[in-house]
Amino acid sequence: MELIPDLPETVARECLLRSSYQQFPLMASVCKLWQREISLPDFFRHRKSSGHSQELVVLSQAQVDDPVKKLGSGKTIPTPVYRVSVLELGSGLRSELPPVPGQGQSNGLPLFCRLASVGSDLVVLGGLDPVTWRTSDSVFVFSFLTSTWRVGASMPGGPRSFFACASDSERNVFVAGGHDEDKNAMMSALAYDVAEDKWAFLPDMGRERDECTAIFHSGKFHVIGGYATEEQGQFSKTAESFDVTTWRWGSQADEFLSTGMTTWPPICAAGENGDLYACCRRDLMVMRGDTWHKVGDLPADVCNVSYVAVRRSGKVVVIGSARYGEPSVGYNWDMSNSRWVKLERHEKYEGHVQAGCFLEM
Repeated sequence: MELIPDLPETVARECLLRSSYQQFPLMASVCKLWQREISLPDFFRHRKSSGHSQELVVLSQAQVDDPVKKLGSGKTIPTPVYRVSVLELGSGLRSELPPVPGQGQSNGLPLFCRLASVGSDLVVLGGLDPVTWRTSDSVFVFSFLTSTWRVGASMPGGPRSFFACASDSERNVFVAGGHDEDKNAMMSALAYDVAEDKWAFLPDMGRERDECTAIFHSGKFHVIGGYATEEQGQFSKTAESFDVTTWRWGSQADEFLSTGMTTWPPICAAGENGDLYACCRRDLMVMRGDTWHKVGDLPADVCNVSYVAVRRSGKVVVIGSARYGEPSVGYNWDMSNSRWVKLERHEKYEGHVQAGCFLEM
């Protein structure tokens, strides 16, 4: 059976490669042959190598018109309702994903949940129930191929909040640190196989790490900073890396962060070439060798950074606000001319951002 009748296979495949990711659910419903074609890893590799892939920033973002919820005492406080928004970097288009199963529009995403991308899937992990504020072990997976959510296997090992999370972008999501319901910092770590919907325990880290941050690059899951139970907010300079090939943690890097980067956990991102960037206070930093160097000042209206990503072109995308409660905005940093370029603003998508991930499809 031909992909497109009366067209050579190479031409038909080129037509599919040039389609927008937003058309994937419709394409998958046309026939089983198209569904199979756009599900193959080679399809996305060819899209990327031919320059037809689309770079997406996926965010846990508050609705601009936040409702006011009542407390049991009769008092009221504004409680942000978070949903998943998508920014297409090439076109600047914004969109919103359907609500996660069982959450609905009124309650939204779990507060402080983590986001990770694996292939053409988005994974939403943990957080706090937006009504009861109880720690959630929930896992939700959204397929950009079918535009549908599914419920994943719950996170094992007991309640865990404010953990670090990163993915290898191909199959696994890694989780480490955070704290339990008694506010005890954790040193345990987990791996979630999205395709198999299975969790596995990793060996423990070398130390407790509450409110740590994480990235994945060069075949390793890197966990950065955080603090132990008795340190209570005194962030560590250390980092340690888990090698997925040997399934072991390496030696702890005792001076991974510089002194000025430990007052609050830096927002980090790694490029495909291995370059490591961090936003800390009002500075954009890059690691060269084993040393952090400042490469630019963050714009005043984005210095409260919520998310940072590195595009394939080498440009750095920064999402944030001037301070909590101010509109979220975004910028591209072009290393070639050391210049910030502001992304187009959309009033509907200026709510507070709690987490994000980068996805190239």
